[in-house]
Amino acid sequence: MSTPAPRRDDRYGKGARAGRAGAVPYLFLAPAIVLFLLFFALPIGYTAYLSLRRTRVSGLGLGKGSRHEIFVGLDNYKDAITDAEFWRSWVRVLGYGTVVLTVMLGLALVFALILDSEAVRLARFGRISIFLPYAVPGVIASLMWGFLYLPSLSPIHQALHAVGVDDVNLLDPSILTFSLANIAVWGGTGFNMLVLYTALRATPRDYYEAARIDGASELQIAVRIKIPILLPSIVLTTIFSIIATMQVFTEPTTLRSISNTISSTWTPLMKVYRDAFVTGDLYSAAATSVIIAAISLIVSFGFLRAVRKRAFADEE
Repeated sequence: MSTPAPRRDDRYGKGARAGRAGAVPYLFLAPAIVLFLLFFALPIGYTAYLSLRRTRVSGLGLGKGSRHEIFVGLDNYKDAITDAEFWRSWVRVLGYGTVVLTVMLGLALVFALILDSEAVRLARFGRISIFLPYAVPGVIASLMWGFLYLPSLSPIHQALHAVGVDDVNLLDPSILTFSLANIAVWGGTGFNMLVLYTALRATPRDYYEAARIDGASELQIAVRIKIPILLPSIVLTTIFSIIATMQVFTEPTTLRSISNTISSTWTPLMKVYRDAFVTGDLYSAAATSVIIAAISLIVSFGFLRAVRKRAFADEE
């Protein structure tokens, strides 16, 4: 017995329902797409547009139409790349980042391993205490540590004076990098610790029990089991930390109000801010911003590529 052919109305009805069902995901994604275009893609495009232009002043620059934009191509990029102060700021950020990445990620790993240990007590209180500094806004944290660095107010200086150590200026150019790094380490260790700790808690506990049955100590379990499991999370936190370090701005900018040892171009982003809002050269600032974004992208993907290459080599 042959089955009756579907009616034409049924075929069109199914097609319409399938079309509406296929449009539902895009409907949910629409707000995110609009926000991405308005607050991410559009500013980036406008920055790239400004970086290719410059203001030309004719005459004394006082009459109407005496100032107008002109297309200059890559001239702004050439000026930014050949600016010695720009590269000096990168050298300072390199030293700052070396201290921050080493100490912050090292402490985050140690804290995560300690809190995941079966023998630790008050683990919940420890997690909250370590993570709490991350909840403090960067400006407030910088001001707080800035006052702790001031000799006339700092209990640190009073403690050093009590043990006979005087004339220590924590904002001196020779140790300024470490003072700024301390603020970043204090505020960022908790976040990275939480990422690593969450990865550890997601690992089946049977791995650890089997290692204990085989006679492994807690230190051996941490080094030979937990740390290898944490490698993807360590790579993730390292990439985030590298990007944040290259974009450091809040801490040195805030401390400039209480110290004259920090220049207006101490970091690359501070130079962008000075060019854009102090000297009024938006075009040069835009070109410098694009270069900073490109360097951040290259370093981040370069690190990720090196890690993946090393992982594939180990597997072979």
